[in-house]
Amino acid sequence: MRLTTKGRFAVTAMLDLALRENTGPVALAAISQRQQISLSYLEQLFGKLRRHELVESTRGPGGGYSLGRKAEDITVADIIVAVDEALDATGCGGKENCMGEDSGRCITHELWTNLNAKMIEYLDSVSLRKLADEQLAKGFEVEAAPVKRAISSQPVLKPIRVTAPNSVFALGGAFSK
Repeated sequence: MRLTTKGRFAVTAMLDLALRENTGPVALAAISQRQQISLSYLEQLFGKLRRHELVESTRGPGGGYSLGRKAEDITVADIIVAVDEALDATGCGGKENCMGEDSGRCITHELWTNLNAKMIEYLDSVSLRKLADEQLAKGFEVEAAPVKRAISSQPVLKPIRVTAPNSVFALGGAFSK
């Protein structure tokens, strides 16, 4: 049993978002670049996270995603369930037919079922706030968001007015006057 990249990437992206919750909406392209996760894959994951109301999207310039609830109210289990990640250590997927269709449970079925319960209990006890606080305590620094200005920082170039003829015909016309 293992957690697939879907669950790992979803938790990583949500933690990235939680660390930046005070800077406004976060673009998926920025998360993609920082965490080295495919943008198209993130778009799929965030579609599922949005349907489970774990994130909210903001359209337009300066838009992106923000947390749908407070970071302390979102658990790792919430994220993993939202992206359809199966957390099941049993060989039968909980159907109690480990030994085959009509053979019943295997002798270790209870062990794996109990592991499932402990795993879910643990992941349900870990909030995004706790993960973010741990990263901040380790010295993680959130880079300042670039200041978005309505006025361009580039100087405005005035168009140059050319009074010279722009064709042979215009040149000929200039001499006939």
